[in-house]
Amino acid sequence: MPSYEQLRELLDPATTVLMTVECQQGVVGTESALPELADEARSSGCLVNVARLVSAAHQAGVQVLHAVAERRPDGRGANHNARLFRAAGRLPVQQLSGTKAVRIAPPIEVADEDFVVRRLHGLSPLAGTDVDPLLRNLGCRTLLVTGVSANVAIPNAVFDAVNLGYTAVVASDAIAGVPSDYAPAMIRNTLALVATIATTEDILRSWKRPRPV
Repeated sequence: MPSYEQLRELLDPATTVLMTVECQQGVVGTESALPELADEARSSGCLVNVARLVSAAHQAGVQVLHAVAERRPDGRGANHNARLFRAAGRLPVQQLSGTKAVRIAPPIEVADEDFVVRRLHGLSPLAGTDVDPLLRNLGCRTLLVTGVSANVAIPNAVFDAVNLGYTAVVASDAIAGVPSDYAPAMIRNTLALVATIATTEDILRSWKRPRPV
């Protein structure tokens, strides 16, 4: 784990963007297409920790970006080249553009200054979306990754961020996957090799302004 000073420097509000991944009602909400994942995101404290980080980011002046996965009602442009996509197309809850399913799930709050980037294809929040140019225009050097799932979208986001030259930080208790022991294993065996791993409490502490003497 990084020291307080290292994390404070790494997560400088001026050069850090907090990204929430697929924290939408149709994924982690009470009417999720993926109830097992939604239950894990809620029972593990992941969703609450994402909300805490978003709130603290707003207060600290850290840019927040919400990456949302959705599809058109007619499915045009969506991937069909993997079993995951074909299975998703048969789920009772669809992540259709403009519906409740693609709204950010409570208790996460979306501020006016936040970006909401929607993708209609693929597995990654970064590849083929507006996220990378937005990050560069914002002067981002560190991308703080939160959300779901540790099975697919989170590792995609971390790998793409590193490949694009960003320093990735993963909030270890603000991501979730299934089964419940998958996220810790993914962090320990894979993400820790390419990203800085920190807890929500460590991150919140790094954003607290020093008290005047």
